[in-house]
Amino acid sequence: MRENPKFIHLRVHSEYSLLEGAVRLKKLPDLAVSMGMPAIAVTDTNNMFCALEFSEAASKAGIQPIIGCQVDMVYDPAPVTEKPRAPAALVLLAQNERGYENLMALNSCLYLDSDGALPQVQMARLAAHAEGVICLTGGPNGPLGKLLQNGQTFKAQALLEGLAQAFGDRLYLELQRHPSEDGRMPEAERLSERGLVEMAYAMELPLVATNDVYFPKPEIYEAHDALICIAEGSYVDQQGPRRRLTPKHYLKSPAEMAVLFADLPEALDNTVEIARRCAFKAYKRDPILPKFADDEVEELRRKSNEGLARRLAVIPHAVSCEDYQKAPPISSELKKCSKSLSTSSTRLILVARSSAAPSTTCNNSVALAASSKVARNASTKRCGK
Repeated sequence: MRENPKFIHLRVHSEYSLLEGAVRLKKLPDLAVSMGMPAIAVTDTNNMFCALEFSEAASKAGIQPIIGCQVDMVYDPAPVTEKPRAPAALVLLAQNERGYENLMALNSCLYLDSDGALPQVQMARLAAHAEGVICLTGGPNGPLGKLLQNGQTFKAQALLEGLAQAFGDRLYLELQRHPSEDGRMPEAERLSERGLVEMAYAMELPLVATNDVYFPKPEIYEAHDALICIAEGSYVDQQGPRRRLTPKHYLKSPAEMAVLFADLPEALDNTVEIARRCAFKAYKRDPILPKFADDEVEELRRKSNEGLARRLAVIPHAVSCEDYQKAPPISSELKKCSKSLSTSSTRLILVARSSAAPSTTCNNSVALAASSKVARNASTKRCGK
């Protein structure tokens, strides 16, 4: 890792965050190089589709890839009589190969355990697959931030204790700041930041600063806002409530982040510490094919004979069952058919070429049809049909 980096982006949404992220994966390593960042993370929403592609592209550019995922967690289950409550996002990063395997397992849980609902994971699943995984608490829109915004401090405290038990020293309380042009913080950040900092200090847990990145430059904000509207079926000029980001959700430079968190330098330093703790990239390997039997050829022969017997039991016989078993191998028959079709095709090409003269169009059409018929008959005979 390069000497004395000041900040590492740990929460970036590529185009693989479908209808949500607008950071081109192929361009991301070069953006990191231009900002002097030796490492960068990709944390797409509820998927790891880009893990291998990102690892390869970043490595070639001399950038350390940090493989992660933004996972929606069920944090405040509703009673049976109430409507299910929306989950909230945590950020999980693979610290090593074991952590990468656990991230893949959690990605499966997101969809297999959701029972037809939106992708989400339970706390028990997170605890079971926490080894080798670094957890960021999700910032103002994470489960802790949501509870603090609603004044549910005791629930937030209990949830944080559960996360600390599951992840140990791999748990970081995440802070975000996306101020408007006049310096005002979004309501979610304003209502949750103080509580997050106080809980971190009370439980001696580290803070970490992130910028929830959805697009590379602020000029793309309006286009990205239209993308969000497409995803939700809403309108850009809609007056009613809809999901809205800010122009500040872009890939900021380390200098910009240093200004934002000048009062909490340890939150910036911890981004570098996390990058140093993550030392794994997805690698290529040969396909892992299933083994169907100890002797797969014999097993295929056995199943073929069983299938033939079942078939002969319900269809009229053209020959005896013994004759069906004496049929030549399929491979030789296919070779004969292939040779026959090749010969037929050659005849058709020769006839077609001879039909080029306009004065003999009618005769050549008849010849072409006749040759086609001959070719089909020859092919049928040679293939035994």
